[in-house]
Amino acid sequence: MRCPFCKKTENKVIDSRLSHEGRAIRRRRECLSCERRFTTYERVEDTLPLVVKKDGRRESFDREKISGGLKKAVEKRPVPAEQLEQMLDAIEQKVQEAGEKEVQSRFIGELVMKALQQIDDVAYVRFASVYRDFRDVQEFMNELKELLAERSKLDRAARKRVSRAS
Repeated sequence: MRCPFCKKTENKVIDSRLSHEGRAIRRRRECLSCERRFTTYERVEDTLPLVVKKDGRRESFDREKISGGLKKAVEKRPVPAEQLEQMLDAIEQKVQEAGEKEVQSRFIGELVMKALQQIDDVAYVRFASVYRDFRDVQEFMNELKELLAERSKLDRAARKRVSRAS
């Protein structure tokens, strides 16, 4: 493993532990040259399906591409990095569990939108506006109205549960 600071490859592992619900190993390393510490993650290389894009092109599943979209959506929002990692893990697991050799890009997009909708409305709207490629303001407003209606239903259901418990 190359040190991210001095780029030397000589380092030692000073701590290892399970991470991401046992699906990865977190290793704390120390560079033998500059003596700085850094963390690496080791995970099983899964055979993930090809992603079929809207135009019919096929490309390998790319976790980092999804991560980039999520980071843009939650930029300047109160969403912890750990929560993003958990979302990425869950999305990747669902894609893998689909058991297909190919998945449509819209399947992945819908998984991302569903996850974002549960944690941050603004991030959801940001992602949806790019992903759904709204043609005009009216389409965008319709999406917002649906989101607000769904939130209102959830709020009413929560209030009912609270009043029954009282």
